[in-house]
Amino acid sequence: MYLVAGLGNPGRQYHKTRHNMGFDTIDYLVEKYRIPQGGVKFNAMFGKGIIGGEPAILMKPLSYMNLSGGPVQEMANYFKIDPETELIVIYDDIDLEPGQLRIRKQGSAGGHNGMKDIIRRLGTEKFIRIKVGVGAKPSGWDLADYVLGHFGETERKAVDESIEKAGEAVAMILSEGIDAAMNKYNVKKKKPKRGQDEDDSNTISEPC
Repeated sequence: MYLVAGLGNPGRQYHKTRHNMGFDTIDYLVEKYRIPQGGVKFNAMFGKGIIGGEPAILMKPLSYMNLSGGPVQEMANYFKIDPETELIVIYDDIDLEPGQLRIRKQGSAGGHNGMKDIIRRLGTEKFIRIKVGVGAKPSGWDLADYVLGHFGETERKAVDESIEKAGEAVAMILSEGIDAAMNKYNVKKKKPKRGQDEDDSNTISEPC
């Protein structure tokens, strides 16, 4: 059984914002695969169903982004999920353009506060993650304001397509394995700005 956690912030004001790509992907999966809602457990909305022919638990932490680790850890412990082989985390990435995905088997948080907390709580960086591109912030913008903002019409179309691809990638990981999904959906990394590297290029300011 897999645990699929989509990261975001609860509340109407954060609906469809750049920081809620994980939530949006979970919503897509729930609708496509008609996943029954299980209510709220461990400060997360969740549901159990079948995706890609395999049983899966879908969850959206309600703890706000920078405290995502607690609900993920507790849900994994309760359902006896091995994070290193049975956890998939979906979240936004400003180093990828809208419409792009990147799937990784493991890695650092890259400055993303939700991922930082999950890694801290789980005590490992070895778990599958699906990054959904939201584009780099414009010069002079505050990063927190940017990731908590909404997409323009053109960007929204590309992002909706990438959310669908992220959902399809989850199904492929469950049915065919992560290597197959990486081969199909991974894209070339956008060249970072001068002086940046992967570990600091998408730092999210509090309270994101």
